[in-house]
Amino acid sequence: MNSQIIALAADHGGVEMKALIRQELEGRGYKVLDLGTDGPASVDYPDFADALAAALKDGRASRGILMCGTGIGISIAANRHGHVRAALVHNVTEARLCREHNDANVLVLGGRTLGPEVARDCVKVFLDTAFEGGGRHERRIAKLAKPDQA
Repeated sequence: MNSQIIALAADHGGVEMKALIRQELEGRGYKVLDLGTDGPASVDYPDFADALAAALKDGRASRGILMCGTGIGISIAANRHGHVRAALVHNVTEARLCREHNDANVLVLGGRTLGPEVARDCVKVFLDTAFEGGGRHERRIAKLAKPDQA
């Protein structure tokens, strides 16, 4: 059983994918912190990115997965937080590299732009890939750190 807690959040454009990803995570033994939304009613994606960022900051989750229609808006909102490194990915190569090179702690998926199998594969690779470390990657990540502005 994996004791790692993964936070999930989505707006209405990613709510269906969030349900799929939740099943995938629980099937792999992860604990899930579901931060909403839970239905198709229109909501504002920055609110869900902020909730996930808070869960990472206060230690309720070790990593997160965000979804909106395209993944673009929610990734922009998440990256306003200095402790978040959110990566919008479209395939497993990007999911692997965002972990290996960028030590991304949040995976972002487009609920209306990514198929379910690709999304599942991206989640698996994101969770199974370690940060490569090393001078050049650590140096670059250190330059990303900034105080929260939200």
